[in-house]
Amino acid sequence: MKDFENKVTNFLHEQKPFLFIIDFNKSKKLVYSFEEAAEQNIYFNIKGKGNDNQLNSKTQDKSPINLDPVPISKEIYRKAFDTVKKELNSGNSFLLNLTFPTILNTTAGLNEIYTKASAPYKLLYKDKFVLFSPECYLKIMDDTIFSYPMKGTINSTIPNAKELLLSNKKELYEHNTIVDLIRNDLSMISNKVKVNKFRYIEKIKKGNQELLQTSTEIQGDLPKNWKDNFANLLLKTLPAGSISGAPKKKTIAIIESVEIMPRGFYSGIFGIFDGTQIDSAVSIRYIEQIDGQLHYKSGGGITHLSTLDEEYQELLEKIYVPII
Repeated sequence: MKDFENKVTNFLHEQKPFLFIIDFNKSKKLVYSFEEAAEQNIYFNIKGKGNDNQLNSKTQDKSPINLDPVPISKEIYRKAFDTVKKELNSGNSFLLNLTFPTILNTTAGLNEIYTKASAPYKLLYKDKFVLFSPECYLKIMDDTIFSYPMKGTINSTIPNAKELLLSNKKELYEHNTIVDLIRNDLSMISNKVKVNKFRYIEKIKKGNQELLQTSTEIQGDLPKNWKDNFANLLLKTLPAGSISGAPKKKTIAIIESVEIMPRGFYSGIFGIFDGTQIDSAVSIRYIEQIDGQLHYKSGGGITHLSTLDEEYQELLEKIYVPII
């Protein structure tokens, strides 16, 4: 922890750009200068800022990637889902993000997936994993911190998709719960926390399709000396509420008891300091190589209003590589 903290603090005070990556359990905390990352075959791009120019110059091919997914059976999912619903009904959790790995029978490798994927937040970590996240976690600009939790998704091809999403009681409950959780998290490290924009619609590409997603912007004022203690402040807010649940401690214990594979870096966070400001993402839309086999990790939030079929379908809907 001290090495991570010291390196982050030094980079911030030197105004030296760096990349940070933290896993779901906060057991692995990595930090690299942009040059160090490239030397170790770690490539990233956050809204045009990154070290992946050499990778991107190798291909202009934007043909679709056939993932050929083999998801877990509904019966395996049902067992975990039923346990989660019991915990929810007992009051041990109000919202739990349940995830599973899906085996991919694809000929595409991690490098090809990275170069073809279109997303605001992209990361290729050696030959271990690739991710192309649509979800911002935290931004820091001029001593002000922002968070943008995303909860609630629908395919835009469904008739009246926007109206259905905004009027869905389950999605509203889930979104409200996460907004309250993130507000509380930001209140631990900043002052004057407020919601600027509540439950607005964003569009996310899914191959040749489009998803509608609801997001909220939350803002707080950091102490003037936040650079002296940024690593600790960041870790206090983790794991991200949108991919864990509420209350966090008990919900994470339930997650660890029902999910069939450790999350690792999936649903952790990664981000950059560009010399002026910080931008970071939740590590979702994630493909990991395990013993030579690619696994796509995905899931969704479970509440007392959730149904098995809808949640299983959401897990499947999120298995895609967005290409424009």
